[in-house]
Amino acid sequence: MKGTRPLDNQEIRLVSACFDGKFESRNRGLFMLGVSTGGRISELLSLQIGDVWQNKRAVGDLLFDKSVVKGGEVSRAVPVNSDGRRAIADIIAWHRAAYNTTHKSRPLFPSRNGQGTKRMSRRTAHNVLKAAFEAAGLNGHLATHSLRKSFAQRLYDRTGDIFAVQEMLGHKSVATTQKYLGVNYATVREALEEMSLDSELHERGILGSSLKTTADETLFLELALRGYDLSRLRDNDTTGEIIKIS
Repeated sequence: MKGTRPLDNQEIRLVSACFDGKFESRNRGLFMLGVSTGGRISELLSLQIGDVWQNKRAVGDLLFDKSVVKGGEVSRAVPVNSDGRRAIADIIAWHRAAYNTTHKSRPLFPSRNGQGTKRMSRRTAHNVLKAAFEAAGLNGHLATHSLRKSFAQRLYDRTGDIFAVQEMLGHKSVATTQKYLGVNYATVREALEEMSLDSELHERGILGSSLKTTADETLFLELALRGYDLSRLRDNDTTGEIIKIS
């Protein structure tokens, strides 16, 4: 969804803790698998148990078949990390408890109706995720597509490889992938701190770690910012020469 924002790791933890009720494991599993694999909501809801649970364990690589991929042109495989594998194991345990079966053809994310034989709808997915975002106290434009954007942003932040992100998302063009990637606010915050006058003056050793309020030091600050070399001046010494740095 256009305009939705990604979540960082701390926000993901907060949202993950906000699912409850009879379908808690299903809903949390949808969320965690989404932020861990970058699947579109339609792709996630199309998954069957056999797609994620093989040889009595969670798969290490998740295949989104071309039959469910947007455009239907190519399939793609995405590695499943420990968060995703844990989510799969929890969903399988929930299926056993709720329906007493984990047949491979059953929908991984079933509807409340139909004894687990019908898929969850996109509207239901939207509603349960929206409720979790609100319960976590998050703001900004968040929706089902935030799961996919969270995967993309976190992968790019760790690899710096936009082409790897493109492949994992299944985009035809890297230009489309670029639109998914926003600002890493932690990096921006660090850069802004480094840009501050306090930081710059402290590094140069001109006025120390904080700006003073005396008239003399206010003058020194003004001269320093205007490019004058004050290194020859010492406390209470007015004989030193002030040279403009060209």
